[in-house]
Amino acid sequence: MKRRIGIIGGSGVYSLDGVVVERRLTTETPFGKPSAPLILAEYNGIPVVFLPRHGEGHVLSPSEVPYAANIYAMKHVGVRTLIAVSAVGSLQEEFMPRHFVIPDQLFDRTRGIRRSTFFGDGVVAHIGFGDPFCEPLRQVLIAAARETSTTVHQDGTLVCMEGPAFSTRAESKIYRRQGHAIIGMTALPEAKLAREAGICYAVLGMVTDYDVWHSTEEDVSVETVIANVKMNTIRARKTLAGALKVLGVEGEHDCTCCDGPEAIHGAIMTHSERCSPLAMQHLKVVLER
Repeated sequence: MKRRIGIIGGSGVYSLDGVVVERRLTTETPFGKPSAPLILAEYNGIPVVFLPRHGEGHVLSPSEVPYAANIYAMKHVGVRTLIAVSAVGSLQEEFMPRHFVIPDQLFDRTRGIRRSTFFGDGVVAHIGFGDPFCEPLRQVLIAAARETSTTVHQDGTLVCMEGPAFSTRAESKIYRRQGHAIIGMTALPEAKLAREAGICYAVLGMVTDYDVWHSTEEDVSVETVIANVKMNTIRARKTLAGALKVLGVEGEHDCTCCDGPEAIHGAIMTHSERCSPLAMQHLKVVLER
């Protein structure tokens, strides 16, 4: 199967000069339908696949996104490296709107209503997740973002909240005091599922606002987010173009997402003779390495 680099996010980031669309793939997985048809394409000869996380026309809230189906479908068409593009709010003064952040850690504030694992239903596994993002992929994104003359923060913790409402002022101030850098609504369970599937995953965070903690800046609103996303999208496209060029040349990179201590190998606890045959059939694509 052809190896592809995956990009998941808003549809605006896909309009890269040099992209040739091969086909739109409508598919179904054992975990449901993905958010939208997968867009299989090539970028200057590099096989890629795009997926709008919230569906075509942004019809899915963060809690409604079929994360498991999205990651499964990406893996099924050959994705082993996945870049997630996300609008995020800032929790610290220095992380200003229209800056980029490549987070290195996650703090989970979702409420357990999103499917966060491919396992269960007769097969139990405990994946390592101490470092939730692929470090070599993070470094590629950092370097590519810097080439666009954008201010780039190369680490920081991303708080993932449930949504769809934005934070209360009390919540925002607590996250800020805890030292977290940015806040968003989609990195989890996306990152966990990517790790289980053996996909290298990192987030390109585009800061759109100061959430609601700042005393002199306006509170986050849909209007503010959309305005700054539009400004960020041009630089996001340039960042993705630069990252794809590097990844297309380097191919496989040395990381622990697939074969290290945090990989799926050795994580399955259920004895082989007790594993549900149907569950193992559903996991076949996930477990491929």
